[in-house]
Amino acid sequence: MKRTDELLDLGGKVALVTGGSRGIGRAVAEALAGAGADVVVASRKLDSCESAAREITEATGRRALPVACHVGKWEECDHLVETVYGEFGRCDVLVNNAGMSPAYDGLASVSEELYDKVHATNARGPFRLSVLIGDRMAEGEGGSIINISSIGSRRPNTIDLPYGMAKAALNALTIGLAGAWAPKVRVNLVLPAATETDMNSGWPAETKARVAESNPMRRLGRPEDVASACVFLASDAASYVNGAQLAVDGGLYRNL
Repeated sequence: MKRTDELLDLGGKVALVTGGSRGIGRAVAEALAGAGADVVVASRKLDSCESAAREITEATGRRALPVACHVGKWEECDHLVETVYGEFGRCDVLVNNAGMSPAYDGLASVSEELYDKVHATNARGPFRLSVLIGDRMAEGEGGSIINISSIGSRRPNTIDLPYGMAKAALNALTIGLAGAWAPKVRVNLVLPAATETDMNSGWPAETKARVAESNPMRRLGRPEDVASACVFLASDAASYVNGAQLAVDGGLYRNL
């Protein structure tokens, strides 16, 4: 029987993390590299990817490849996959983390452009990347696909309803794909609650305090909370975990 450190070792693996230049994605990319994987850091802005990749390599000694990609654009997803396989010849872990949730004044103000953009980034892109990479994983040595959703997708509200709907689609994608390439490819879902990132850095202090107080853990989530879950799901320690929906929400929605 392998030791826990052996089960969690990702040495020799290649991981692709979308939205990997900041926030949760940045923490996930560094955590996977810290466990031994070479990583591809993908997001829309190349300079941000380059900065994150450089820092990850300095911190972990692993190779980190920066690639500019807007996952909401079909052809850019295709290019990203070809780049990964062209550089490494394999992809063992895919983390679909890239997301967006633009603010709006009210439901009637949601434009077709906003709606389509939110769905493209949060659901359509992960679909395209998952099916392209999942097929190749299944043809090779297998792998792990991890989709980063939101606990709010379980109970969407009016202030970010297009986002909640798109993440609910991502949840459905996960469940559907968990049986697509099994047993060689596992597909799992992580559902964070509100997490301390630059996306909510503009929240008023009283809002953050109220959200933190509403959580049984009495704090917001941290990017490393999600990253640790992703290392587990990517590793052999989770070899029998498939189609799981792992809430990393401090127990906020424990009754669901």
